[in-house]
Amino acid sequence: IDVYLVGPLPTPGIAFITSGMRADAGVVISASHNSYEYNGIKVFDRFGYKLSDEVEKTIEQDILDPSRMAEDLAIAERIGKAYRIDDAVGRYVVFLKSSFPRALALDGLRIVVDCANGATYKVAPEVLQELGAEVYPVGVSPNGMNINQGVGSTATETIQNRVRELGADLGIALDGDGDRMILVDETGAVVDGDAVMAFVGMHMIERQQLSSNTVVATVNSNLGLDLTIQGAGGQVERTKVGDRYVSRRMREVGSNFGGESSGHLIFMDYSTTGDGTQAALQVLRVMLESGKKISELAGQMIRIPQAVRNLPVTERRPIEQMPKVESLLAEIKGRLGDRGRVLFRYSGTESLVRILVEGENDEQIEKFADDLGNAVIAQIGPTEG
Repeated sequence: IDVYLVGPLPTPGIAFITSGMRADAGVVISASHNSYEYNGIKVFDRFGYKLSDEVEKTIEQDILDPSRMAEDLAIAERIGKAYRIDDAVGRYVVFLKSSFPRALALDGLRIVVDCANGATYKVAPEVLQELGAEVYPVGVSPNGMNINQGVGSTATETIQNRVRELGADLGIALDGDGDRMILVDETGAVVDGDAVMAFVGMHMIERQQLSSNTVVATVNSNLGLDLTIQGAGGQVERTKVGDRYVSRRMREVGSNFGGESSGHLIFMDYSTTGDGTQAALQVLRVMLESGKKISELAGQMIRIPQAVRNLPVTERRPIEQMPKVESLLAEIKGRLGDRGRVLFRYSGTESLVRILVEGENDEQIEKFADDLGNAVIAQIGPTEG
């Protein structure tokens, strides 16, 4: 196998290059939105889509048990060569700019962009500047270890303060590998992926640009997203958490827009996976075409109260093996009925259990979230001290 090295490039950039070069696969080493200790491997197929769970599991088994694939390893004289693609960043920048309407420009817009000391540190500011914006970069001094450290989409205080200080029109917070985006409006308030999906979805429905009139979201998205999109004449399809599942469902139902509340946003007309910089460009398109500020656009979403808990655990024990937790979960679901919902899942990257309770009564859902969290910690939480 020959390997083509591109150097630091956002995860969606690898998906783009893989597909464009008609390579057999694309590989990214990334900690995503986490610190560098969580570096892992993301793999794309030849079309730029993330691999299925089944294929990933097979690869993991091969890695953990090398004897499984020893017979398939190349002998020394048949090992492939490594090449470097020197213009990968340039290709990706041109691709991103091509997804922005030629009739529009960002002239006069003051934008703060936080690149999380990660893979977008060159790409995002360059794209926005070349389209005419006045750009104020944050988190553009990566050293390999400061990725996502107090900056980026999971630590927005820095960009919020910067937007307020500068009186900027908006802030764009990306994560370390550039596949997710969180907005900050002109007042410095955070606008999550749900609000973005709501106003972008409404805009696309109004202009008859939303394929199948369907936005695809995960079970984590606020129920208000469904109500907002339904009010505009569309519908929301739900998947389990993970942008790969969103992408797969989009292809199944023929939708061209979907994403997650965490900021993974997929515009299938342009890309096969979540792309923070590209999502920012599409948000800017909606902003310019509608003539509205980000705060006005975000305010269009109906939002149902949520209580969220992310709690450390020592193991990922199936809920069926925790009778007290299982019983409490059933009780909460029963009491919420069709006026709310509760979700319980383990993080895919960290030793955490994630609990989400949604309903009309703030005090009630906060209590339900606390009760369920305490029950879980009593079973599999870390011991004090």
